[in-house]
Amino acid sequence: MIYGVSDKMSRNTNYRAWGSVGHYLQGPGLLEEIESYTSGFGTKHFYIIDVFFFDTWTQKLAEIYENSKSTFQSAVFEGEVTRSKIREFQEQAVGSDIDTVIAIGGGKSIDVAKVIAANQECSLVVCPTIASTDAPTSAMSILYSEEGKMNEIMLHKKNPDLVLVDSKMIANAPVRFLVAGIGDALSTYFEGLSNVQTQHENYVWCDKKPFVSTLSGRAVAKECFDTLMADGIQAKLACERHILVPALENIIESNILMSGLGFENVGCSVAHAIGNAITVLPEGERMMHGERVGFGVVCQMIAEHYNQEMIDQVLSFCVDVGLPVCFHDLQIEPSEGNLHLIARESLEAVSWQACSRTYGEEDIVQIMRMADALGCSYLSKK
Repeated sequence: MIYGVSDKMSRNTNYRAWGSVGHYLQGPGLLEEIESYTSGFGTKHFYIIDVFFFDTWTQKLAEIYENSKSTFQSAVFEGEVTRSKIREFQEQAVGSDIDTVIAIGGGKSIDVAKVIAANQECSLVVCPTIASTDAPTSAMSILYSEEGKMNEIMLHKKNPDLVLVDSKMIANAPVRFLVAGIGDALSTYFEGLSNVQTQHENYVWCDKKPFVSTLSGRAVAKECFDTLMADGIQAKLACERHILVPALENIIESNILMSGLGFENVGCSVAHAIGNAITVLPEGERMMHGERVGFGVVCQMIAEHYNQEMIDQVLSFCVDVGLPVCFHDLQIEPSEGNLHLIARESLEAVSWQACSRTYGEEDIVQIMRMADALGCSYLSKK
């Protein structure tokens, strides 16, 4: 299974489920206080740190733990989340008698940490350094082949025990990461509606039995959309200037917490099916996940025949925050061959089953062409 987690998707289930991170903390400078927030989980901490932050934070952690009753060791993450990479970290963890795994970095280092914590049956703390995806709060990891192709979704028994977000770090990161997270979060509401309307199962313990979303999950997905519309543009401007204001704090929360709870508890649909499939092209791999999914949202609105007013609202928002709305933005040549490759790849996604009708390869090609046409038309009027 490439983009889904179950071959037994169900309709009209009587069961509903909610999954959630244990605790969520957000604010400027929180990472400097990491030891005080993690000491309650144990005293032997194993840090998996993104290569970009490894040297700086290994040194800082040595200072933070100098007078602590807890001890730490750190390992650098670089590359893709592959089976072989997981084995490397697992060997380090097994020989270290750890009780807490702590990730500092982006989605890939976080996904590895989730697997190690699950294998060791120990506590997991996640510290995202960018707000580019909604991965930090979920109970799943995305695995890739050695060639860098997404090929597996691994489900875990529980969500992270703590997600700690240092908003100052995110405000100081390149704005493209925040914008990509906005694209990923934008899909949460629209994909959620698809799943609600068809009573399609969510991602909470779906290997046990099919559960649909709770009312709480749906409410979070809607609040995520409302927050993006209210604060997205101001947050982008603030992040460009590394200014931490309430609007940016709100968007950090929407990108990480609301979107994370939303997608896991309500489900994915067309936007992710097409967004993920774009990576079948080498050009698509250069785009960030949320940038591709943002274009997938426009495709989803075409597939589900949203009214033009709503489509214009989303296009206007995407253009203003800098999300792709056409193939030119994605740096992809919309040839018949390329579009059919994307469409064929997207049909591997179980999330198409969240739709109220069945789509074939040619249908998806036409949907993408219409989305591209609307995006180009909107840009020509700006």
